[in-house]
Amino acid sequence: MPRRIGGEVQRELARFGPAEGMTEIVRAWPSAVGEQIAQNAWPARLARDGTLHVATSSSAWAFELTQLEPKLLERLREELGDKAPATARFAPGKLPDLSSRAEPTSPRSVTRPTQKDLETADALASEIEDESLRKIVAKAAAASLSKAL
Repeated sequence: MPRRIGGEVQRELARFGPAEGMTEIVRAWPSAVGEQIAQNAWPARLARDGTLHVATSSSAWAFELTQLEPKLLERLREELGDKAPATARFAPGKLPDLSSRAEPTSPRSVTRPTQKDLETADALASEIEDESLRKIVAKAAAASLSKAL
């Protein structure tokens, strides 16, 4: 049975003072960015101007995520709608120890392809003559695109 981490999340958020919307961002973060990014980057605080400051495990992660900022924010908007931050800044910092707090869930959550992912996948597979193979390739491409950042 998965352990509840709500109290620990609230204590972690309290370190940064009250910030409207941080609870929703923290809850949405792992599913929006994926497991690997969530292990190496975590929302730290929400600035008054609405910028989300994200702590990363290294400067290399901060650099890479800065390059991916538009895609990450798009994923957060898909999860949070208008509660998503408009901008994000990434810098090395203290990360919560997620491995000791949460047990793996079973089955793993599935990232659903967006309409754009489906359209791109269809375009990629459009030249395949065999209809059955074209559908399989489009489905695999859409699944891959939905996980790519």
